[in-house]
Amino acid sequence: MIEVKSIDKPDERRDFPRGHLEVCALSGLSFGVATFEPGWRWSESVKPIAGTDSCEVHHNGFVVQGRLRIRMNDGTEAEVGPGEVFVCPPGHDAWVAGDEQVVLYDFAGGAAEYARARTSGGAEATRS
Repeated sequence: MIEVKSIDKPDERRDFPRGHLEVCALSGLSFGVATFEPGWRWSESVKPIAGTDSCEVHHNGFVVQGRLRIRMNDGTEAEVGPGEVFVCPPGHDAWVAGDEQVVLYDFAGGAAEYARARTSGGAEATRS
């Protein structure tokens, strides 16, 4: 079966301070379009929703616009910008580097979990 969806009509949108994630769910793929405004930082905007000390989602990403700085829990850092593809394992913080909005595509499947609230039993609850 072939599935086709438009990122202009996402299945779900998750809002959080200074950003949002739009998700297109297909069989075997949860594709996300993330938009982060200047001043966005995972540890300030998403950490309270995720309930973890750092982002525990694996990302395969492509940056469309802006610059994103990523710091792994071990202190390793990298910056990604327009036209760059990146892989980032769980255990990191990230923030907008500069004054331009960041738009990135995440095709690792992590969009299914990203910015979802955790319940007391460890299960995920949708946060819209």
